[in-house]
Amino acid sequence: MSLSTLRARLIERLEPASGWVPDRLPVHSDFDLNPGADRPARILRPAAVLIPVIAGPEGATVLMTRRSDSLASHTGQIAFPGGRLDPGETVADAALREAFEEVAMDPALVEVLGIGDAYETGTGFLVTPVVGWLTATPATTPSLEEVAEVFEVPWDFLMDIANHRQEAWDREGQPRRWYWAMPFGERYIWGVTAGIIRALHARLYDDEAAPEAAAAEDAA
Repeated sequence: MSLSTLRARLIERLEPASGWVPDRLPVHSDFDLNPGADRPARILRPAAVLIPVIAGPEGATVLMTRRSDSLASHTGQIAFPGGRLDPGETVADAALREAFEEVAMDPALVEVLGIGDAYETGTGFLVTPVVGWLTATPATTPSLEEVAEVFEVPWDFLMDIANHRQEAWDREGQPRRWYWAMPFGERYIWGVTAGIIRALHARLYDDEAAPEAAAAEDAA
């Protein structure tokens, strides 16, 4: 897929950022792979992440971060820039602000193309992915208190379902927890980040398999 075709698809399939409202309901969640898990009734805390898609000379890539090992939680995990919304912010405002605070990404370089489906985390956040388009890899400087590393992953790798794995871990005295994982070399993309990627793939591409599946059933 060419860069221009990818950009057009993102604009077509995503919701306009201007249409965001605070009371959106989650479409996907950490509970998707764990339907029997206890899902508490709670008020979800709004958050946003920026998915920066970079139009590079060899194809699209996505900028991601590895969280600092000194953080109180989620240390060392692969993530998108993002965090909680401040009072009065939209998800686009928050995603761009967090990207600037975490890796010094200039908001002026990011064209917001739209937003993906809201995602409920097991820790009680309602995360809205904001997809941004950049025409070149931006200069970044990690805030060492939050980010240990900034790197890029090929778009085609993230959108290839052959790289999407269902894996699990067991906690003593608790049910097995399943989650999405997308190992990329020595980097282990998993949990909420992988779930958001999987959900984005569903929004952009899942319907493409339908005609092939129908044709196979007719042939049978």
